Amino acid sequence: MPSRARGVVARAPGDAVAVHGIVVPDPGPGEVVVAVQACGVCHTDLHYREGNIGRDFPYLLGHEAAGVVDAVGPDVTSVVVGDFVVLNWRAVCGACRACRRGRPWYCFATHNAHQTMTLDDGTPLAPALGIGAFADRTLVAAGQATKVDGRARPEAAGLLGCGVMAGFGAAANTGAVQRDDTVAVFGCGGVGDSAIAAARLVGARTIVGVDLDERKLAWAREFGATHTVNGATEDPVARIQALTDGHGADVCIEAVGHPDVLRQAFYARDLAGTVVQVGVPSPDMALPDIPMIDFFGRGGALKPSWYGDCLPTRDFPLLIDLYLQGRFDLDRFVSETIELDDVEAAFHRMERNEVLRSVVTL
Repeated sequence: MPSRARGVVARAPGDAVAVHGIVVPDPGPGEVVVAVQACGVCHTDLHYREGNIGRDFPYLLGHEAAGVVDAVGPDVTSVVVGDFVVLNWRAVCGACRACRRGRPWYCFATHNAHQTMTLDDGTPLAPALGIGAFADRTLVAAGQATKVDGRARPEAAGLLGCGVMAGFGAAANTGAVQRDDTVAVFGCGGVGDSAIAAARLVGARTIVGVDLDERKLAWAREFGATHTVNGATEDPVARIQALTDGHGADVCIEAVGHPDVLRQAFYARDLAGTVVQVGVPSPDMALPDIPMIDFFGRGGALKPSWYGDCLPTRDFPLLIDLYLQGRFDLDRFVSETIELDDVEAAFHRMERNEVLRSVVTL
């Protein structure tokens, strides 16, 4: 029988979100129901609320989550009832051209649950990123639920579901930061600080955090930045060059999603260096005006990072192991824990840069 739950729903663009009763179907083939224990409040949820990602309202928000498998559908073998899982929004298909070439982190045919969750009155809900985890229970494709060590705190583990994995992977996977590299990270929120933490973990020699907010620069230092630059008061490009023997950084990570910041990252890198863009731009933004001779002459690589180019079945258990060993401090990302009814207020605190992550606990 379908079950009832409470979930945070965005009814129309720009409207305040509210908690509504929802109906969660029993899992069908290839689907699982997860009892959500914690879900982070991510900027992507705010983009959904504002209508900047799609117009399939009403949306069931929340996607950065961890919980326990409550029910499994036919043919599901990857998880069983009782498994502690982190949810992900890129369940690989195993059959597309990227998967067949052994590059599943680029999967071009990721999938979600086939059935639809609804409001109590039968109105279909569109789950954010195919997850919808600001709810007591949610229905997802089995491939979206990755089993990890159950000793991890749900509030911390769930953050791997989006922002932390995106930033960590931007440095470790897309940017391939190595020991003794120099790294500059533009934007020191949750994604940028995750990239900083990854760079420190692999042994980068110099890690520069760049932001306009002194509070966020202080967070960057906590996560391992060796230097910080306030872009509101000094030129980040010149400062990064000065901190890297006049050369520029080996890897520059743009975690803001803005053309002006991408241009700074382009010129702040060393010759043959790498620029990684993991910040999400809005649809109206265009690439910065960079002379083609500079693009050619500086060499190296400009690489977008999709979800940190992660493979959840590989990367989630690894990062949880590092967390349990005390080598990757996921707890530091959790600024506060809140209830479902507090999500709208948490959006405003996030907009004011007052928190690194608010986490809903259920």
